[in-house]
Amino acid sequence: MESKQDKSMTRRDFLDQVGKVGGAVAVWGAMESLGLLGNPLMASAKDFDAPKKSDLAMANKTGKTVIILGAGIAGMAAAYELGKAGYDCKILEARNRTGGRNWTVRGGTTQTEINGIKQTAKFDKGQYMNAGPARIPQNHVTMDYCRELGVKLEVFANSNEFSYYYQENAGSLSNQKIRKGTVKADTRGYVAELLAKVADKAALDAPLSKDDIDRLKDYLIREGDLSADFTYNGSSRRGYKELPGGGLQPGTIDKPYNFSDLLQSGMVNSISGDYSFTQQPMMFQPVGGMDQIPKALEERLPGIITFGAEVQEIRQSANGVRIVYKTKSNGKTKEITGDYCICTIPLSVLKNIPADFTAPMKNAIKSINYATTGKIGFQFKNRFWEQDDRILGGITTTNMDISQIWYPSHDYLTQKGVLIGYYNFGKSAVDYGNLSLSQRQARALSQGGKIHPQYAKEFENSFSVAWHKIKYNEGGWAEYSASDRKNYYPILNEPQGRIHLAGEHLSYLTGWMAGSFESARIVVSRIHKDVLKESKVNSKVG
Repeated sequence: MESKQDKSMTRRDFLDQVGKVGGAVAVWGAMESLGLLGNPLMASAKDFDAPKKSDLAMANKTGKTVIILGAGIAGMAAAYELGKAGYDCKILEARNRTGGRNWTVRGGTTQTEINGIKQTAKFDKGQYMNAGPARIPQNHVTMDYCRELGVKLEVFANSNEFSYYYQENAGSLSNQKIRKGTVKADTRGYVAELLAKVADKAALDAPLSKDDIDRLKDYLIREGDLSADFTYNGSSRRGYKELPGGGLQPGTIDKPYNFSDLLQSGMVNSISGDYSFTQQPMMFQPVGGMDQIPKALEERLPGIITFGAEVQEIRQSANGVRIVYKTKSNGKTKEITGDYCICTIPLSVLKNIPADFTAPMKNAIKSINYATTGKIGFQFKNRFWEQDDRILGGITTTNMDISQIWYPSHDYLTQKGVLIGYYNFGKSAVDYGNLSLSQRQARALSQGGKIHPQYAKEFENSFSVAWHKIKYNEGGWAEYSASDRKNYYPILNEPQGRIHLAGEHLSYLTGWMAGSFESARIVVSRIHKDVLKESKVNSKVG
């Protein structure tokens, strides 16, 4: 006999069961069916009170001199915003290009890694790979700057149901390339079947109403393509064994994979990414390469960037800052002074530069780890992934150490193309980074060839990047643990006298350009407020 407790189910308890079985996708659908979502929260750019020339004019002051270390996104964004208000900005950049980690590799691009490995890209004209950031979520402030700077955008297909899952050592589904849409359809179907059959069973606290349960069952039938008895038998949603066509060709729906096999394969663990607030199905990229963003910023900053300037010391006094740098062209040491300094140098590099920082700040800087990550771009004679596999954009996910294969989201249906043969992290990135260039290429071709046997015939050339071995970066992005955020992050965000840090590492958007933009805007506001405050103090003293 069922107890009273066994006859009821709370919304909380039901959604908890949904989450355990189906992940975020199922929870989202169930909440929507119950009418619990309301208006979804949408991220927007943080309020930014941009400094204006009128502010300084009212204070009877001219713009101070600000020395900015690094011509990446954060450094140039800070100079751009301060320049609007009349500040005199000077940027020192160690490289001979702008952008920092925003780096588009084209034919002729050269790079020498810290261990001396040198390579030159051989991509054809018009072909490229984004070695660093490659996609922009539509809710990031980066979109606002693209609009303001006139950077043209196109869709980046972040999610493509026609791309593949490929898993080794994954049970009966091992070593098979399976369409992502097929895995999702089967998983959601089985999850919906399970939930529909337990929807009116036992639970806790206040029960779901009968109407709630009926609505949920209706949703689950639609979500999982279930039969009237709540059974999942597959559907057209997962794809066809024989495609439907003209005339007497209705198509043949393939049988679903066994649910236990799907769970053992591990492929189901990637499905919840559909509802990530940053990893959105549809994202964006600049037309012609991600470096169109730093190029647009650079055009707005004529004559203020000194290239080949390697910072040696960061010093300050009560009244200003002094930066010692070495010019790579002739090896001479020079100095530049200013009223303030904005340092956007990655912490992985900054920790080795002598600077007038407090002991807690120095300790914080050296305590933050950076991601090990790498990419390789493969140029192929033909876009076989489009012609043979019918994949136009998107990402194939594997459990091999290549991790992912990215298909280009531009110039569809043309002949040649560059795809990302691996985008890996952690130990896999370290292992690949320790190989020679030819070994990286061979290993990635071998692993990717298990999914696309066309690799061997169509391959032309490659260019690989191990970010932890790239000078002036020595890592992909800052990786904070919970204790790092508590113990070190607040210190890093506080100015050191007249020196302010900025960059993706001074944000909760590490690894995204938006983190660089957001942190630059915060520092710009702080410096501007300090200048206005100083003006008022001086005027009273006078």
